[in-house]
Amino acid sequence: MSEVVQRTADISGEGADSIKKDVINVGFVGNPNCGKTTLFNAYTGARLKVANWPGVTVEKKEGAMRFHNHNYKLVDLPGIYSLTCYSMEEILSRQYILSDDVDVIVDVADASNLERNLYLTLQLIELGKPVVLALNMMDIVTERGMEIDTHRLPEMLGIPVVPVSARKKTGLEILMHAVAHHVGKGVDEIQHHHYNSVPSAHRHDHHKEFAMVYSDEIEDKIDAVKERLKDKYPKMTNHRWHAIKYLEHDKDIMEKYPIEYKDILDKNYEKEIINEKYDFIEEIIEEVLVNKDSKAAMTDKMDRVLTHPVWGVPIFLGIMAIVFLLTFTLGDAIAGGFEVLLDYFSRGVSFLLDQVNASPVLTSLIVDGIIAGVGGILTFLPNIFILFLALAFLEDSGYMSRVAYVMDGLMGKMGLSGRAFIPMLLGFGCTVPAVMSARTLEDMHDRRRTILVTPFMSCSAKVPIYVLFSKMFFPQCPTLVALSMYVIGLVVGIVIALILGKTDKKNSRNCLLIELPEYKTPNAYTIAIYVWEKVKDYLQKAGTTIFIASIVLWGVLNFGPSGMVSDMSESFAAYIGHIIAPLLAPAGLGYWQIAVALISGVAAKEVVVSSCSVLFGIANINSVTGMSALSAALGSMGFGSLNAFVMMVFCLLYIPCAATLATVKKETGSWKGFWFTAAFHLVVAWVIAVAIYQIGCLFMI
Repeated sequence: MSEVVQRTADISGEGADSIKKDVINVGFVGNPNCGKTTLFNAYTGARLKVANWPGVTVEKKEGAMRFHNHNYKLVDLPGIYSLTCYSMEEILSRQYILSDDVDVIVDVADASNLERNLYLTLQLIELGKPVVLALNMMDIVTERGMEIDTHRLPEMLGIPVVPVSARKKTGLEILMHAVAHHVGKGVDEIQHHHYNSVPSAHRHDHHKEFAMVYSDEIEDKIDAVKERLKDKYPKMTNHRWHAIKYLEHDKDIMEKYPIEYKDILDKNYEKEIINEKYDFIEEIIEEVLVNKDSKAAMTDKMDRVLTHPVWGVPIFLGIMAIVFLLTFTLGDAIAGGFEVLLDYFSRGVSFLLDQVNASPVLTSLIVDGIIAGVGGILTFLPNIFILFLALAFLEDSGYMSRVAYVMDGLMGKMGLSGRAFIPMLLGFGCTVPAVMSARTLEDMHDRRRTILVTPFMSCSAKVPIYVLFSKMFFPQCPTLVALSMYVIGLVVGIVIALILGKTDKKNSRNCLLIELPEYKTPNAYTIAIYVWEKVKDYLQKAGTTIFIASIVLWGVLNFGPSGMVSDMSESFAAYIGHIIAPLLAPAGLGYWQIAVALISGVAAKEVVVSSCSVLFGIANINSVTGMSALSAALGSMGFGSLNAFVMMVFCLLYIPCAATLATVKKETGSWKGFWFTAAFHLVVAWVIAVAIYQIGCLFMI
């Protein structure tokens, strides 16, 4: 489903008489990391996720705006490198572009990497539809001391070229002005000049008609195929583009528009067409790009270190260790204020309820159930905020794509798909979009395996569990313990994927094709959007899922077969916990309170922490006093540091949250995938937890 964002943006300017439609459909197309989504946000105000690595925008997004007294529908399509369908993104984008739903195509190109971006530009121009080239990131071009001849470039391409900076929001009005006046128009007069080239002997002077002109041999074959297409499909739009696709042996076009072609085409000309396109791109770059090497970028120098085949992985783990160190130190410093406020709030509410003579049941529900459960989670908000801020900085700087590249070497040696690591990497943030991003994998078996192992990654919802138990039981090294959970999840995911790959006879190794964008200074606006969206989701979950779970948990803890109980050991929760506890005993988790907390965690992983607040009657569980009380209560049960470590590992690996399971069901299209994922994760978590606990007990004897 498309996400529709409504916004009215009145931009001053002259009227656009050429517009005759009530709504003008504008498609934003471009390579990954070209700033396309940032530009789309600048126009629509949409709060979409923007990250400096491929794979973020999987579905098209739509937004509305108003310009020159006309309504526009802007469509942000997935980032693609070409219109040749090899991936899900390319399929979706091409289908939309070829339809009648788009009136003008805005080709967003990274001006600092113009040579790479122009390949898609030439393909879009060949479609014959109105195209406007938006040269984005012009501020970076200026910083590097380069210049682009924006007068010569449109002469060679035959389309409007507008320099913009989505980050600084410059050139936006001029770009939309060009779009408004380009509706219904095609390619302008071409001025190639083609210096030092051999004069063409072709019977048609295509240099006056098309931006991209091929060798005489290929042009002859294009003309021949085009004539046959005209004879059989006279109403077809742009016969030349379809003829070129025939030369490339495009399966989709050849099946949709079959003709007799074997007497014309003796082979697949895709390679020759690609090479000639890049020859023309080199000619364009030679004429329009000035001072290309005047300021060498630091990207290559940094990549020699950060993507080193040996040191790349340790550096990544070191960076994540720093992230967690900041999460604990800075987060705890801010959390102190939250804890004090929550304590005052809890006491204040209890006092007010006493003053109005509220029943003990209602007081217990509000103070011991809702405030203890939801409030306990809110005290972790500073830690979550610091984590999101650090991850947003790494993404927008361009480093996170390097992580996928570095890990691809390790996964490649194990026979796994390199592209599969992208969803796993996304899983460090939230498992739901990570599972959804698995649809970018071409192979169905690869996709299913990736969906199955992605929930093993440590999502942000598990962070409160790590923070609580590592600070309580490992006060000397909480950062190291929390980081170990990320490493364990990653290792388990890779090993499980490897085992599944070895048992799957149809398994095939797919190479990772990912762009490594140049490093850049993270944009404050982009980071603010990312962090706010994550924090908002966290607060919404606290106000809905955790709120409801806290009430339900309070109910099953305070009521039993005989009605309301004063002793929790006689409650419904205790009965359920006692049934499950023996199954968890081999893992050192055979306590009914722990069993109940783990069951509640299926709703959302944060609920494990709020459940501990309610189960042990601790209103401010993240405070020093709260952790001391919980540690004492657990210690009196025989729950020590080994049990705590196993508890974190079990929470890391066991049944994914309800939202993730629902997404798995949607992506796999069956309840079988839903139940198998839940059962598989539960079994893996139990086996590994038991192994760690039993081996740990041997060393502790």
